[in-house]
Formats: sequence, structure tokens, C-alpha cells
Amino acid sequence: MFIIGELINGMYREVAEAIKNKDKGVIQRIAKEQVEAGSEALDLNCGPASRDPVGDMVWLVQAVQEATDKILCLDSTKINVIEAGLKVVKNKAIINSTSADKDKLDIIIPLALKYNTGLIGLTLDKKGVPQDKERRLELAAAIVADCQEKGFPLENLYIDPVVLPVNVAQAQLEDTLKVLLEFKIISQPPPKTVMGLSNVSQGTKQRSMINSTFLVMAVAHGLDAAILDPLDKYLMDSLITAELILNKQIYCDSFLQAYRKR
Repeated sequence: MFIIGELINGMYREVAEAIKNKDKGVIQRIAKEQVEAGSEALDLNCGPASRDPVGDMVWLVQAVQEATDKILCLDSTKINVIEAGLKVVKNKAIINSTSADKDKLDIIIPLALKYNTGLIGLTLDKKGVPQDKERRLELAAAIVADCQEKGFPLENLYIDPVVLPVNVAQAQLEDTLKVLLEFKIISQPPPKTVMGLSNVSQGTKQRSMINSTFLVMAVAHGLDAAILDPLDKYLMDSLITAELILNKQIYCDSFLQAYRKR
């Protein structure tokens, strides 16, 4: 499982304050904690309160790069914010994200090609989030087709089925899981799959339990990557155990510790 740490996000009060005050220490501590907990990439989001998202994204990228050389996942709906961050990225990056709208794809895919980045494609369009897996599959196929047309390598594409909270869209979650397997037959090579995991428990009281259970089920349905909280030990232990049961790890009595020492 490719783990993208979600915690450097201006929606969190501590991060928002650190961005506002340009406190590198806080950001770099959170970055290091997530890497030590198993993150292979770090999602960077200035948050809705940022008054200077372009400058804040550049600052975030530079601050995090001083602490780690992990892949940076630049998370914004604004193209100029994404590109400003990409200009100062030293290593690999992922653009988070594009919708399936043609006008958005026509801008984002060339940007990803220009900077040789990965790309997350969300299965939604101007009409919003689909209500069934057939529409999710249709939108995923549109993203894949546009990538192929523009020469974007599919091995660098991640398709996100868009997870909705269980307390408002419970009936959709089974389809969200099932469509992960169907994404794999869209093309050859198939796109990778990713989820913004924490969305499933948004607004609920048992967040860790819901996140962990849904992640295990998603892994069993072929999920390749997840944007999640790596500091949730129960969540990470559940993930490691799921991969063990699916024969992706070799068993030993101390398999949890062995995984973390890799």
C-alpha cells in the first residue's frame, strides 16, 4: 500500500497557525512524524483560510523538503497554486487532483506532463459525485482516455472513486468498494487506485474504527494507495494485518514491528 500522509492541511488548527506564522518547526515535525509512521508521500494543502495560497504552497513545499525527500502530493483546486508548488519541488510530486471535466483535464494533464508528476483523477464532474458505480466507472474511463490521448503514462495515474461519509451516503459505500476492481479493467496498464480515506468517517463519533474497517475492505478490493492519518496506530496495524492476510507480507510473530522496520 502506498501511503500518503494527510496531516499537513490548513484545515487543522495547528497547521493553519503554523502556515500563518511561517513556523517551519511545526510543519517539519508533522512531516517527520508521518514519515516515521510509514508515509511514502505527504499531502500538502494550505487550507481554506489561506490569504496567499500561492505563497503558502511554495513555503510549505520548501519547509517540508528541508525535513524529508519523500514524494509531495500538492493538494489544491487552484491551478496557479499547484504550479507554484511544482516549480520548487526538488524530487517527485503528485498533483491532487483533477475532475473528469474536459476543461479541467485539458489544463491539468499537460501540467502533469510538463513537471513529470503523478496525477490523481476524481470520478466526479460538474454534476457532482456519482450515485452509482456505473457512473464512477464511466468518469474513470473518461479520465483514462484523455490521459492516453495526451500521452500521459497510465502508471502515474491514480483514480479516486470519491468516498462519501457513511452517515450521509451509507448505501453508496458498497459500490465504491466494488468499482475499485472494475477500474483495473479499463486499460492496459490499468490505472492505480487511491482513496481519501478519512472522508468515510467525516462527522461520525467512531472515526478510527470506521476508517480502519473501510480501509481493510478496500485493500481486499485491490486499493493501491490511500490518503490517511498514519499516526492512527490502530488504522496502520489494521492495514499491515490486511496485507499479511492477502499474502503481500511474509508472516512472522513480530510482523507488525517487522513491517515498520522495512
